[in-house]
Amino acid sequence: MEVNKVRRAFYEKSTIGLGKICLKLRLTPNILTGLSLVCAIISGIYFWKSKAWMGVFWMLMTSFTDMLDGATARAGNMETKFGGILDHVSDRYGEFFILAGITMSKMVHPGWGLFALFGMIIASYTRAAAESIGKIENCAVGIMGRAEKFTLIMIGAVMENYHPQWRWLEISLIIAGLTSFITSIQRMFFAHKILNQKKPL
Repeated sequence: MEVNKVRRAFYEKSTIGLGKICLKLRLTPNILTGLSLVCAIISGIYFWKSKAWMGVFWMLMTSFTDMLDGATARAGNMETKFGGILDHVSDRYGEFFILAGITMSKMVHPGWGLFALFGMIIASYTRAAAESIGKIENCAVGIMGRAEKFTLIMIGAVMENYHPQWRWLEISLIIAGLTSFITSIQRMFFAHKILNQKKPL
C-alpha cells in the first residue's frame, strides 16, 4: 500500500499542471468526464468496424481525458463526492463500449471479449463494494489496474495489425480478464484483512 501511495502522490503532482491549463480553458472536471466517455464510445465504434488503429487512438484519448478530469478537480479544488461517483460510473460505461466494440468485431472470438469485460467490471465492483460497504479508505490493490489493462489491450490491438495469425488482441483480452479476476480476489482478501483489524478487541 505504501508503494501505491507514493505512486499516487507522484501521479497527482505531475499532472496538476495539466489541470491548471484545463481550468484556464474553462473545462470543468465533469465536462472532461463526459468527453472521456464520448472518446470511449468512438473507440468502441472503430473497434467494432475492425479499425484497430483508430480504436487504439481513441482509447488513448479516453485515458488522457480521464486523467485530465482528476487533475482539473485537484487543481481547482473542485473535488466532490458526486464528481467521484460520476467518474467511476463513466469509466465503467467506457470500458463497456470499448470491450463491446472489440467483442463484436471480427478480430476476436466474442467469448474472450465477454470474459475480459466481466472481469474488468467485477474487479471495479469489488473495490467499490469494499470502499462503500466496508468503509475502507482505499481498496485499489491488485495485480493489475485499469490503466495497465488498457495499455495491454492497446498493445494487443497494434500487434494484431502486424501479426494477426498470432491472435494478439485475443491474447491480451485473456490476460486482462485473468488478471481482473485475480485482482478481484486480492481485493476481497485485502478487505477481509482490513475489516478484521477494525474489529474491537
